[in-house]
Amino acid sequence: MVLLLSLYFFGQTIPPKKKEPQQAASSEMEDAGLTTDQILAASKQKLNSAQLQRVQQLEHSVVRGDVKNQKLQSYTQLAAFWRDTAQTFLPAAYYTAEAAKLENLEKSLTFAAHLFLDNLRGQDDPRLKKWMAGNAKELFERVLALNAANDSAKVGLGCCYMFGNISNNPMEGILMIREVADRDPHNMYAQMMLGIGGVMTGQFDKAIDRFKKVVDHQPANIEAVLNLAEAYEQKGDKASAIEWYQKSKQLVRNPEIEKELDARINSLR
Repeated sequence: MVLLLSLYFFGQTIPPKKKEPQQAASSEMEDAGLTTDQILAASKQKLNSAQLQRVQQLEHSVVRGDVKNQKLQSYTQLAAFWRDTAQTFLPAAYYTAEAAKLENLEKSLTFAAHLFLDNLRGQDDPRLKKWMAGNAKELFERVLALNAANDSAKVGLGCCYMFGNISNNPMEGILMIREVADRDPHNMYAQMMLGIGGVMTGQFDKAIDRFKKVVDHQPANIEAVLNLAEAYEQKGDKASAIEWYQKSKQLVRNPEIEKELDARINSLR
């Protein structure tokens, strides 16, 4: 089911079956973890000579004078190049984040943080997942430094720990999110993430309760419906799993996903 969710939510950004340049070169990278320099270097290996020259020009475009604004312009242009021309996600996200740090605005930092967080769940390589989570964590912490009352950032920070394997204590992220959910039961983002955490830890009844809360408030939330169906399936309640997979088909507008759902339903009968 993880593959199904990845295809639906993340397939257009990081397809699970398609290796990005940095993934293809991962065997040459350190087993202990990936650095930004390694990721950028691996990505550059896939550029043609003209593209590489353009990247190098942008990287060295900062001169004396208003260095901050020059860096901001350079990072913005590099992000656009990697996103639109090279169509390579990780360096695009990195430079978007670097620009956001210079701007130091809640909105831009939040956007950059979610670029990493929303895509790391569709990433298979554990080292890349950890690198992405680390970047998202720093950005969410910057958001909270600007606005300590930003509950979405608190939940996002908790998700970095929960999905990114950046802590030896797997409960650390869940506790962060639970603090928000306990204080504000109507925070559907927190409820959803706690549901996913429940599935990850095998607490299916708790996960089902969380997902039901989200579906009750947001009936068209396809991610919540699919997760609810999966939680029932993993719990062993085939009838309920089929019921919710059937409901999810009414929300999906993707023939490939509908085919996957039909196969899943038939396997449960």
